[in-house]
Amino acid sequence: MAATQKPDDIEIRAATTEEAVEIANFHVKVWRETYKDMAPEEAIRVLNEERRLPGWIEVLASTDVRKNTQIALADGKIVGLVSYGPPSSEVFGQRGEIKHLYVDGSQRGRGLGRHLLQQALQEMGKLDFDGIGLSVVRENMAARRFYKSLGGTEHSEFQDPGPIWKSSNILVIWPTSAEVD
Repeated sequence: MAATQKPDDIEIRAATTEEAVEIANFHVKVWRETYKDMAPEEAIRVLNEERRLPGWIEVLASTDVRKNTQIALADGKIVGLVSYGPPSSEVFGQRGEIKHLYVDGSQRGRGLGRHLLQQALQEMGKLDFDGIGLSVVRENMAARRFYKSLGGTEHSEFQDPGPIWKSSNILVIWPTSAEVD
C-alpha cells in the first residue's frame, strides 16, 4: 500500500488521558462546525464539552488494546483526530468502528484526513475484526464523497438514536485489507 504522506508540519501520535479536556474541546468545535446546518439547535447546544468529556476520559483510560485515539498536532495544538475500536452498535456487525474522524477546518484539503483514515484502517486491519465501518450522517455529503473517494462503500442506512439527535445515518464499510489510494 502506498502510504499517504502527512503534512510536514503535523505530528501524529497516540492521545493520552491528560489530553481529554483538549480533545473534548476540539471534538465539540469541529462537530459544531460540521453539523451546524444539519443538527437541531438543541443538539448543537447540549452536545458540549461538559457532555463529551466523560466519554473521552473513558476512551483514553481504556486498557482494551483494540481501542485507539490518534491526534494530529500543529504547533502543539490538536488539528485532527481519529478514534476507533470495537463496534458500539449492532449495525456494525463484527466490523471494527471508526468512531471519530475530525480535521480542523484550517487543515482540510492538505491530506491529513486521508492520512488519519489510512492509519486507522491499517491498524484496525491487524485486529480481529471482520472489516471496518463508520457511521456518517446522511446529509453530510462532503464526508460521504470523501469516504467514497477513499474506497469506502455505502452499505446500509439506519437511524442513530443518539443522545439528543436521532439522525439518519449511512454505514460506510471497508474490508480489513483496505487500501486508501
